[in-house]
Amino acid sequence: MTTLTNVPWDQLEVGMEAEVRRICRADDFFVFANITGNMNPKHFPRMKELEGDAGLHEPVAPAMWVTTLVSSALGNKLPGPGTLYKSHRMEFFERAHAGDELIIRVVLLEKLAENVARFSCRVDTTGGKKLATGEVQVYAPTEPMDYNVGDIPGLIVEKHAHFDKLLEEARPLPPIKTAVVAPEEGDALLGPLMAAEQTIIDPILIGDEELIRAAALDLGRDISQFELIHEPSHRLAAAIGVRLVNEGRAQAVMKGQLHTDELLGQVVKRDGGLRAGRRLSHVFVMDVPGLTHLLLISDAAINIAPDLETKVDITQNAIDLAHTLGMPEPKVGILSAVETVTPKIPSTLDAAAIAKMAERGQIKGALVDGPLAMDNAIDIEAARTKGIQSMVAGQAEILIAPNLESANMLAKELTFIAHAEAGGIVIGAKCPVILTSRADDEKSRLVSCAVAALYAHHN
Repeated sequence: MTTLTNVPWDQLEVGMEAEVRRICRADDFFVFANITGNMNPKHFPRMKELEGDAGLHEPVAPAMWVTTLVSSALGNKLPGPGTLYKSHRMEFFERAHAGDELIIRVVLLEKLAENVARFSCRVDTTGGKKLATGEVQVYAPTEPMDYNVGDIPGLIVEKHAHFDKLLEEARPLPPIKTAVVAPEEGDALLGPLMAAEQTIIDPILIGDEELIRAAALDLGRDISQFELIHEPSHRLAAAIGVRLVNEGRAQAVMKGQLHTDELLGQVVKRDGGLRAGRRLSHVFVMDVPGLTHLLLISDAAINIAPDLETKVDITQNAIDLAHTLGMPEPKVGILSAVETVTPKIPSTLDAAAIAKMAERGQIKGALVDGPLAMDNAIDIEAARTKGIQSMVAGQAEILIAPNLESANMLAKELTFIAHAEAGGIVIGAKCPVILTSRADDEKSRLVSCAVAALYAHHN
């Protein structure tokens, strides 16, 4: 931990100087916007998409944010902890952008009455570009003081760069024909239409034509370019969607305004369904603020109380999906309440068996370990504290839960408490099945389509 130490008033001498360096990051600009209320899009990464700004590839640093960096030199180094502002004047010459490294220098010019110290200040880039110069007066501390910066709580910026990357990877691919079953309300129709606009899917709309057209009218969207198959019965509409896949006319199925059981009942039926020899399972793909990678969670939607054989399929399905999302050898944590094998907790026995099966090659394409508790599956310090030596512990990219209840609660806790974004699909069938919820926002629906497209193209 870093400790800051000040230079009290009686030790200050004219000519003293201090320097700090700071790399501009887009996250800093988001924090600044939330603190100040300045929502100027010039300062955000997406500003490059605005009309007239096509030539700028990085957001512009807010000038007042650059000014605040001078306070880091004054408050951290010279005079240091205990310093308070009296006045500040700055003149700006150039603009900083995300990615620039800045050098902030302050020089003591004069000691005035009442412990007031006058400093010159200057901000440059490491490339030699002069950004700003100015002058500042502060009340210098009169007593020695030090401060442990480890006492300051950190911040996590709520953004979802991993999902943005998935969308970028899916857009250039040919759109996959997707049978959208019963998109008869606005929420159910908007997702596939947005994915179509992004050229991720090419929807075939199946359901009550009058309701679908009314939903499109409410959304202000034109659906005339999409194939529309009229079938008021949800069960029969699901059957049509499945048939289109078997006929080669669709590469994915998407749930609209119908019960999941009605859709999956047609997917899993033995005669004319989409069975492919492995148990179906749902995989949540999550973009969790603070994590440097995607997090996959399974199974939270289909298998209620899976036995060992089913858990093996759930694990392999999640691994297969991870491969399509850019994880060549994902780390899989098989979860339980504890990290030790305990006969009184059956899920620990299953976890140990699955880990051994992976070791023997019965589960392929990943590093698998279990049982692991949630803390030592995702936090490396928790794993070290408990003495767990594993290539997976503290670094898991896939979490396999003991049952549907625990997986569902885990995914929703991350979504509604940790501000994660969640998309996901059902795999194990002949094609990906996109399951969406009424609670899903637009980006979640869009990313679910992107995940399905990436999986379909990969396979």
